[in-house]
Amino acid sequence: MTRYRIAELPGDGVGTEVVEAARLVLDTVGFEADYIHGDIGWEFWKSEGNALPERTLELLRNTDCALFGAITSKPKDEAEKELDPSLKNKGHVYFSPIVGMRQLFQLHTNMRPCRSYRGNPLNVKEGIDLVVFRENTEGLYAGIEWCPLPDEVREAFLRHHRKWAPFQEFPGEDVAVSLRVISRRGAERILRSGFEYARKFKRTRLTLAEKPNVLRETSGLMTKVAREMAKDYPDVSMDEANVDAMAMWLVKDPDKYQVIVASNLFGDILSDLGGGLVGGLGFAASANLGDDYAVFEPTHGSAPKYAGKGVVNPTAMILASKLMLDHLGETGMGARIEKAVAEVIQEGAVRTKDLGGTSSTMEMTKAIASKL
Repeated sequence: MTRYRIAELPGDGVGTEVVEAARLVLDTVGFEADYIHGDIGWEFWKSEGNALPERTLELLRNTDCALFGAITSKPKDEAEKELDPSLKNKGHVYFSPIVGMRQLFQLHTNMRPCRSYRGNPLNVKEGIDLVVFRENTEGLYAGIEWCPLPDEVREAFLRHHRKWAPFQEFPGEDVAVSLRVISRRGAERILRSGFEYARKFKRTRLTLAEKPNVLRETSGLMTKVAREMAKDYPDVSMDEANVDAMAMWLVKDPDKYQVIVASNLFGDILSDLGGGLVGGLGFAASANLGDDYAVFEPTHGSAPKYAGKGVVNPTAMILASKLMLDHLGETGMGARIEKAVAEVIQEGAVRTKDLGGTSSTMEMTKAIASKL
């Protein structure tokens, strides 16, 4: 049996608790791995001015993939205030370490399964089984932003785009700009991931959620690439929806959708909506997939008000570990973990606070492990 090297990145807040839960389940199912701890998160921003230290990047380069718990992110001004005094005014700028990992390791595909497990009291509807494919490195999260706006950028906008004129009157510090960047390569990678998944798992419908009637160039490119690529997949029917309409249709008829593909921000929003339909962020597992590396995480964040209380739902992290097993080719173990989760949810004897129960994080974890 293969023995894997897994980077273990608990991060902040409840991240430590849910990673511990996932480890227990992985050990119980018989997954053979060496887990190497990595430093990441808010404490390292405060003490070192870097929430994703170089030593952690080196760890990632020498492991098969990573299990990631959660990180705390705060706005620019708050982040600067919390820096160690010896680091202030030295050019340190906070950036999200998960976004950093996605971009540095080209984890271009974010896959978010949204499945309504029978018996979950938080399900909006039974029979939901959709997967959101979110582009992970470009779009509005590319990180190309200005505030204040440099004069040379302002003048370039004025020269090259007539719609900038109404904003020219504002002083530099009174206007902020973010660029939405969509490349053909980025569009092709996320669409290919969605189409290939649909074909592999015999899903017959793929929906592109964009806004080409308004964002004519960026969403327009995504739509153009999707229409070209759809010809390669005659077994998958592709349809298109404006992202705002998609949000409405997901609430109205979520069980009718199978695979949804979207750019970075749109996919972020729709995948959280999908999570809300099937029990909330306590069930929202995520895979960040690249050609050479992958990071698996829940999407609920560090939840500092619950940290150390042992009350959060570990299911999202446990399902993220299932996605990791699938990625590594250990699909039998992954299927056993998901079956165990489904049985515990359906029986309803052990439920964490979000599900209306009183069970602790570890009690829920042990109930799932006992099914293995």
